[in-house]
Amino acid sequence: MTGPLTGIRVLDVSTLFAGPLAATFLGDFGADVIKVEHPRKPDAARGHGPAKDGVNLWWKTLGRNKRTVTIDLGKLAGAALLLELAATADVLIENFRPGTLERWGVGPAELHAANPRLVIARVTAFGQFGPYAARPGFGSLAEAMSGFAALTGEPDGPPTLPPFGLADGIAALATAYAVMVGLRAGTGQVIDMAIIEPILMLLGGQITAYDQLGHVQPRTGNRSVNNAPRNVYRTADGEWVAVSTSSQSIAERVIRLVGRPELVARPWFASGHQRAQHADELDAAVSMWIAARPATEVVAEFEKAQAAISRVYDVRGVLSDPQYAALGTVRTVEDDELGPVKMQNVLFRMSETPGAIRWPGRPHGQDSDEVLASIGVTREQLAALRESGIV
Repeated sequence: MTGPLTGIRVLDVSTLFAGPLAATFLGDFGADVIKVEHPRKPDAARGHGPAKDGVNLWWKTLGRNKRTVTIDLGKLAGAALLLELAATADVLIENFRPGTLERWGVGPAELHAANPRLVIARVTAFGQFGPYAARPGFGSLAEAMSGFAALTGEPDGPPTLPPFGLADGIAALATAYAVMVGLRAGTGQVIDMAIIEPILMLLGGQITAYDQLGHVQPRTGNRSVNNAPRNVYRTADGEWVAVSTSSQSIAERVIRLVGRPELVARPWFASGHQRAQHADELDAAVSMWIAARPATEVVAEFEKAQAAISRVYDVRGVLSDPQYAALGTVRTVEDDELGPVKMQNVLFRMSETPGAIRWPGRPHGQDSDEVLASIGVTREQLAALRESGIV
């Protein structure tokens, strides 16, 4: 199967989540992604989350559509192999601490000497320069530094970090976008992606509001400072549903549905921001109505009123939901190690050049022979490289 990025070669020289996931997004649409790992220290993502029969399950998604090769980049012969691979590539994604590639002799200067058109994406916690550049860092620190954690949680509770790689995922999307911009520009260049920045961009107009008004957005739990009612509510049979009223017309439909049309006539109801200041009253009306009915009836009545609602799912709900099924959001893929494996499908549907999952994540170094043979490494040389621990 081919895709719109067929013919683009990507070297994934990154570990854990932001860099590798960006490479996954590119591979889903046809890029030839070569995953470069240390011979004795595989990508730490291979050890995250549950495993079955010793096979890591998250890796099956994160490593999909990638060929895997092992090279010790810290040795001269290994660095030379990377430069040879770089000469055949269009993109290189790495996430070592600033200065590491330079120390190994494979920094941007050497990479561009080997391939002047190479787009190099450098993904780090804090960026390539500045007082924090040399610090170790992960997505959790970005979630804290950006202001995300300060906004998340109940007003009287602590700041809350998400239980998954949110900042890494956002940075991965931004990196994939940056790579495509770099490829479109058609010239070799270096992308400096700091994980602390993309998540900050998604937090709305807080910086401008503070600059102009001195306003600091507080924690509001599941409520919004921009509209109400907006919360999760428990149904009579113990399920939870989420309600959002980001538009004025939806807010009016919800409040009429729950039997409080007089609230719609209040002067403050005409503004989402002012409704948010009356969230206690609005939440009380909505929660009382929902608490008296089972989830199926609540969802049906909201749909009849054309008001926005969703059940709160865990993974079991996702897998049984008819909308996800209709979209094909979850795909079953055949895997050599595990047999049929379910995972998230590609990010979006394209009418003429769709993406595809060609294979799930492969074992550590499975494609070393094939990949290195493509740059002229003979069987004898490969054996010697293995003997010396470089491959």
